Amino acid sequence: MTAPATLTSPAFTHPSKYLIGYYGGWAAYSGDTPDKINASNINVINYAFAKIASDLKIAVGDSAVDYTNFTKLKSLKSKYIGLKTVISVGGWEDSGRFSDAALTETSRTVFADSVVSFLKTNGFDGVDIDWEYPTGYGLSTNVVRSADKQNFGLLLKALRSRLDAQGAKDGKHYILSFAGAANNTFAGGVGLSSIANYVDYGFIMTYDLHGRWDTYTDLNAPLYFPSGTSPQYKTSVDASVRMWLSNGFPANKIVMGVPFYGFAYSGVTAANGGLWQHYLTCVSVGFDKIMSNYLSNPAFKKSYSSSAMVPYLFNGSTFVTYDDENSIAQKTRYAMSKDLFGVGAWDLSYDRSSRLVNSIKSNLY
Repeated sequence: MTAPATLTSPAFTHPSKYLIGYYGGWAAYSGDTPDKINASNINVINYAFAKIASDLKIAVGDSAVDYTNFTKLKSLKSKYIGLKTVISVGGWEDSGRFSDAALTETSRTVFADSVVSFLKTNGFDGVDIDWEYPTGYGLSTNVVRSADKQNFGLLLKALRSRLDAQGAKDGKHYILSFAGAANNTFAGGVGLSSIANYVDYGFIMTYDLHGRWDTYTDLNAPLYFPSGTSPQYKTSVDASVRMWLSNGFPANKIVMGVPFYGFAYSGVTAANGGLWQHYLTCVSVGFDKIMSNYLSNPAFKKSYSSSAMVPYLFNGSTFVTYDDENSIAQKTRYAMSKDLFGVGAWDLSYDRSSRLVNSIKSNLY
């Protein structure tokens, strides 16, 4: 008698380069529901965020809107053939139980099995692990253990095993990805080279490189170090990508993040075009609102850092750091020059006109 053939999950097939966009489910409260996303140029939509419940299983983050959003995402896939949807778990506010879920073989199995069930029930094509962050420096209320570094890899391994087993039954490949910070602390805290084999790609959050936590105004996501003498630390998208590569994460599995938002600093000292100055308050502003509230205002002077390759605005007291179609195009071409897997954005609801999405797509090759 011939032994039955062993089922194997289909390989991950994809176009040469990927465009991935996060969508925050809370955007539905403002009317920006998933069915309104123009996904003609998008390969994957990451839905943010699910969470980990007290039983260490995946759970919806906001039951008031999530299930309706999931239905609309499934309809969106019917409209845009080939579009994939992925559930993103965690984020800044809901990473507190990752350490517990990753702690033992039993807890990892419980979580991984619940993820597979969640994908099947809600029509997702994969899962994105957004643990902020293994071994610490997330919210002070998060559970943190020194074993998080090893356990993060073991959690991804368990997920890969369960996803592949289900994929073999369903005749499809389920995506497994993770989002990671753009700094050395994260890279050293998770062992990037050791986890690469488990995931289809890793998403570098190459934004929020500067923001309201700094003493001085600065650029949200400079491609390169800006020229000039800064009173605070300098960092860049390029430095972050090179750091991931030097830590052994393969270029062909890196998704480089770009921001569809910026920061507006108020009460800024009127010097140096507003850059590297003291300020009073700082708020996040989506690209659509930057266009309507600032770029259309003649009081704001637009400048461009030829070294950092990003624009900024200043009216004498308010400094706005952001990305536009040109800087997004520059970053996409940079990602292609490094032969990265693709480019990803936070957040699609900030670009309802698709100007930034189209800029990425037209420079992917």
